[in-house]
Amino acid sequence: MINRREFILSLGLAASGTLTMSSWGKEETPKPNVLYIFTDDQRFNTIRALNNPDIITPNLDRLAERSFIFNHAYCFGGNTGAVCIPSRNMNMTGNTFFNFNGGNGDWRKQPTDNGQGHTFPKSMKSAGYETFYREKSGSANLPHIQKQFDYRKDVNMVKQLKTGYAARTTINDSINYLEKVRDRSKPFFMYLGLPCPHDPRWSAKEFRDMYNQEKLPVPENYLPYHPWDIGSPMTVRDECLEAWPRTKKAIRKHLHDYYSLITCMDADIGRLLDKLDELKLTENTIIIFSSDQGMAMGSHGLMGKQSLYDDVMKVPMLFSGPGIPKGKSNALIYIHDVYPTVCELVGAEKPKGIDGVSFSSIIEGKKEETRDHLMFAYCTTQRAIRNGTWKLIQYPQINRTQLFNLKNDPWEKNNLASNPEHRDQVEKMIKLLKQEQKIYGDDQPLTSQNPKTAEFVHPKKKLKTHYPAGGLAPNIAKKK
Repeated sequence: MINRREFILSLGLAASGTLTMSSWGKEETPKPNVLYIFTDDQRFNTIRALNNPDIITPNLDRLAERSFIFNHAYCFGGNTGAVCIPSRNMNMTGNTFFNFNGGNGDWRKQPTDNGQGHTFPKSMKSAGYETFYREKSGSANLPHIQKQFDYRKDVNMVKQLKTGYAARTTINDSINYLEKVRDRSKPFFMYLGLPCPHDPRWSAKEFRDMYNQEKLPVPENYLPYHPWDIGSPMTVRDECLEAWPRTKKAIRKHLHDYYSLITCMDADIGRLLDKLDELKLTENTIIIFSSDQGMAMGSHGLMGKQSLYDDVMKVPMLFSGPGIPKGKSNALIYIHDVYPTVCELVGAEKPKGIDGVSFSSIIEGKKEETRDHLMFAYCTTQRAIRNGTWKLIQYPQINRTQLFNLKNDPWEKNNLASNPEHRDQVEKMIKLLKQEQKIYGDDQPLTSQNPKTAEFVHPKKKLKTHYPAGGLAPNIAKKK
């Protein structure tokens, strides 16, 4: 939890430099800048400093070393197989997908608030910030949200991945903005939606050579295939990136691609951190690092992001900057809590009537938690609830239930739902899940009177995909 001595010391140092969270926005104290780096498909355990000795992330490590780290940050879920889309829009609105665009319907539908509701860029601009936006292509954020930024641009994800340096254009644009474009009379809010480590996971040889593919360990909860149909569907695009059954050799290849791309991204993030140092902006810049959701990468026999396991819903979450102590918290938070949290940290008007809850009080050492449970949802096929160290996943269309004690079983390998000793816990969790559904307006029944078969008959051959999963970047391979 929070190291209070470090927190008090950090506030004292900030005060000596005229910066404290309580004084930001006053005439004599400039508001801090905000840099929000938001990656694509990055599991919670893909930073070396976050207890993964097999990945190489020197720049994220140095960021983590000075950050307040949330160990249990989650995506709420998705109402489409492309979970990154609702995740990004929940991030920008502070609302779950049940409230920002008509619930379980198509994410492309016109949002119910018609752009009049609270959004991250609108709140920051109202607080006097100049706003800068870079995002992967494909309407990752709803059009009306993109237009609310002062400087905005989509970056073609596949074109960047083909170069072998997926984050480079975004980082170059960001450095140019810091050096030549920004209005220096205003604080800046920079949102960088990096297109990696999303597939196709192409990267440059220099980063691929840093890893020995054969020695990469597979996830602790690796399985050759998921034992039943979780209703993703099981042959959704992400799952077609590898054949069934998933072999350990194949998973190591995917991890090689995945880790190489993260290390490549890390190098460019390092360039941006160096530029902040060079321009003497670091001391007055809040830096947030997180991701839209994780990826299974062989966990539970799955490859993609269409489940509610922790491998998919849990993400890294780092906060650093003036007045923010180095520390860690086991508090339960959502990605869409970041928006109201930043508003409180910088003195912007706190958005009212949204699903997000500020966790600034945790960072400040005033509270140990702001939520005691989290609900998760995926389309009409999966619902889940986490309460303390207990987590229940319900599959409404096949009437299956999983119960995990994450304290003893963090990799969700041992399903306790059918154990008579835990019957009361299952009932308690189901009741809590139903209560949360009412709060969010989720009318999905948790069981079916005519359940579908739970059997999953996996294809005998690898299915076709538009792009290969990874390898040496095509533009580099052509030059050889």
